[in-house]
Amino acid sequence: MKVMVGGTFDPLHDGHKRLLTRSFELAGPEGQVVIGLTTDSFASRKTHPIHPFAEREADLEKFITGAISTHALQKKYATRWEIEPLGDRYGSALDTDFDAIVVSEETLPVAVEINKLRRERKLRKVDIHQITCVLAEDGRWISSTRIWRGEIDIHGHLIQTHSHV
Repeated sequence: MKVMVGGTFDPLHDGHKRLLTRSFELAGPEGQVVIGLTTDSFASRKTHPIHPFAEREADLEKFITGAISTHALQKKYATRWEIEPLGDRYGSALDTDFDAIVVSEETLPVAVEINKLRRERKLRKVDIHQITCVLAEDGRWISSTRIWRGEIDIHGHLIQTHSHV
């Protein structure tokens, strides 16, 4: 199965890891995962700073290849994979032949829009697989914005700030 997933992945946190892991699980050992990684210009619309594309790409590769070398995940991550630049909300998902897209609760509307636009182009719709967002210790979603603000770390642990009153 060919699976697509996309994002900025900065910083790469436990929610992103769940999204990527689910993508590899769906694709299976004989499948393929295409990871759309936002370009620097597209990512610049974010409200917080973004690391350069090359750094974010290296972090993704390190996570995926690290998972491959972990014995329990060897079979799961035997899947072929590639990272492609994502210059807009859709990337190659409007024209490429693929089977499924993996999204979070936050990005589900984009996947629905992709299927609508694919239908208009006379292409078959793809299956949408939505993961649940990973919650931080405070019960709210782990997000890059919250990490950049210094509220939580990449695992959702609250960062204690010491205020002197």
